[in-house]
Amino acid sequence: MSDVLHPIKITKCPFCGGTEFVYGYQADYGAITGSESVLTSQTLRYIICRNCGSVVHSYVDNPEKLLKRSNRK
Repeated sequence: MSDVLHPIKITKCPFCGGTEFVYGYQADYGAITGSESVLTSQTLRYIICRNCGSVVHSYVDNPEKLLKRSNRK
């Protein structure tokens, strides 16, 4: 999994105060599809607290791919 494109610095879980995290992802039927571009989907990625299991942050690697090709930067 890649957290290079969108580095988010999370140092403490807002729910339990834990400081150790794991990465996970949801793909296939759980993938995100943009309302403007239904033919392109993105894997939903998670940063999860190792202590309590809470999803602390979720993101996609390339959010611009969820837009129509004409609206991409």
